[in-house]
Amino acid sequence: MTHAPPLIFSAEVAQARASGAPIVALESTIITHGMPWPDNVEMARQVEQAVRAAGATPATIAVMDGQLCVGLDPEGLAQLAQATDVAKLSRADLAACMASGRTGATTVAATMIAANLAGIRVFATGGIGGVHRGAENSFDVSADLQELAQTPVTVVCAGAKAILDLPKTFEVLETLGVPVIAVGQDTVPAFWSRTGPVAAPLRLDDPAAIARAAQMRATLGLPGGQLVALPIPEGDEIAADTLAPILARAQAEADAQGIAAKAVTPFLLHRIFELTEGRSLAANIALVLNNARFAARIAHEFSISPS
Repeated sequence: MTHAPPLIFSAEVAQARASGAPIVALESTIITHGMPWPDNVEMARQVEQAVRAAGATPATIAVMDGQLCVGLDPEGLAQLAQATDVAKLSRADLAACMASGRTGATTVAATMIAANLAGIRVFATGGIGGVHRGAENSFDVSADLQELAQTPVTVVCAGAKAILDLPKTFEVLETLGVPVIAVGQDTVPAFWSRTGPVAAPLRLDDPAAIARAAQMRATLGLPGGQLVALPIPEGDEIAADTLAPILARAQAEADAQGIAAKAVTPFLLHRIFELTEGRSLAANIALVLNNARFAARIAHEFSISPS
């Protein structure tokens, strides 16, 4: 027996859905696990406003007291940003968190699932998860990659997080048949850095072309989404050669302390924030805002050609 998905829409998102207006999904892990209060709620508000300014409706997704919320009102956003003991949700934990009435923040994978249930075709984030360094021993590979292979949502990011093994991450995406589309350049951006070690498998610079590619995949019956990799604005990047020794030091510290699984990414991002004296956080905010604006343009193309 199937049931309608238990989604709770904010008033703003409900109105956009009713009118066919463009909507951009946003994740919530960046709020709960990315930075402290009140910086986190201010960042979330900035990202939502960037989507609105670009002509779309933001839909920040989270589980609040067991309810899968697609869009949060200002009070809900502040409540989530101040909450403690918030679960970090991927495909494996989403249903259990809801069934137990807990509060959880959605990763890329869980946000894609919720967006697809809500009929939202575009999602903006910072960087996706992927293959962790040393994965040949740990088998630590993010569920984000499998989600991209099966859930039909176009994900706009600045590439995979730079803490990952980027060549292996994009090899896995190729194996899974996920289109990786660079925008404006012929290499896949590396999160805080505009260029990375991986040549772009595909390049499409126009939001309309990206939307058409997603629609053609649906027409062909191909499962999964698309990964759209947009480089961080030039003035906000941290050069790859500057980051390399910092990334190596943070990873070595994580290894020495036995930090693994879901704890790895928050630890590494925090240490990199400290080692860059805050530059990594400023760059992260800049790239998320940039991705949100571009995602709104893609969402607009979907809204004028919804088939």
